[in-house]
Amino acid sequence: MEKITDIIQSIANEKNLNLEDVKTKVITALVNTAKKVYGEHYDFFVDPKDLKLYQKIIVVDDKDERLKEENEHFISLSKAKKEVNGVEIGDELTYECNLENLGRTAVNTLHKELEYHVQKLLEDTIYKKYQNMLGHIVFGTVIRVDSDDNTFIEIDEIRAFLPRKNRIKGEVFKVGDVVKAVIRRVYIDKNGIRMELSRTSPKFLEALLESEVPEIKDGLVSIYASARIPGERSKVALISNSPNVDCVGATVGSKGVRINAVSKELNGENIDCIEYSSEAAIFITRALAPAIVNSVVIEDKKAIVGINSEQKSKAIGKNGINIRLASMLSSYEIELKEFKEIKNKENEDAIKNLENLFKNI
Repeated sequence: MEKITDIIQSIANEKNLNLEDVKTKVITALVNTAKKVYGEHYDFFVDPKDLKLYQKIIVVDDKDERLKEENEHFISLSKAKKEVNGVEIGDELTYECNLENLGRTAVNTLHKELEYHVQKLLEDTIYKKYQNMLGHIVFGTVIRVDSDDNTFIEIDEIRAFLPRKNRIKGEVFKVGDVVKAVIRRVYIDKNGIRMELSRTSPKFLEALLESEVPEIKDGLVSIYASARIPGERSKVALISNSPNVDCVGATVGSKGVRINAVSKELNGENIDCIEYSSEAAIFITRALAPAIVNSVVIEDKKAIVGINSEQKSKAIGKNGINIRLASMLSSYEIELKEFKEIKNKENEDAIKNLENLFKNI
């Protein structure tokens, strides 16, 4: 049998695993193998320094009741003294166990134990790696598209899947295509590690902007929030972390080159970039662009927006897209009121106040 240290080194290098983690799993495999070969009632341990397997036995009094139970954890004092001089009750005797001397059965058992524990370690390592990459972009090659239009993609050491619902409308992938997507979730089921990708998540838009705009990657510009109707339109709220950087201009790029590159990846999705404001009324006004807003009144999580009649269609947008995105981006329910309605209501309130005043005279 190879030296155990060589086995550990070989496994760590081959599987690209942490050396100490492999060492821990090998120790577990050695102990489990010894118990299967010698018996579960034996007490074994592995010295982490020399990685040798030992059996541990405690010295007890000759009349100790536990000796009658055929418990291999204990040895009588008289018997122990024949093996070791000066031994006392309570001392621990250790005996080295050499699995190699037990023949093919022990070696095969150890091989299975190592295979199982190393595979579990590999799965745990891959799971943690991709769990820490949630919301990040990955690239992969399409290897299969099933009858439900779910796309399966090979990404390094894992096979991910892009469900039809997470695919931008109108997109069609075929085997061999290279696909870019964001990691939506990673989980483990009876089939092993599963990784779900998405091209419709707002996180995909944000990740694309970070990869395309150096100012975002370097932290000079931050993305406060984003909202998408995939393949049609999206809005992004930006914050400048430097007085010398125009967050919207930097993100759009010269002649729109940066934002156009992101839009192209999103199947031609129109992207509106706005500057975030901590003042809710100002933020909502910007979010409703290109419509021009006259007033915004905040009532809890509702925003009543006053607008001229000719601006109403712009505020709503085609199929209500603009107002829906503005609401998603700002987290406010937005109610539009034509400006003349607000004026009429103000007049009505003024008249009622006058009437009440005369009644009291």
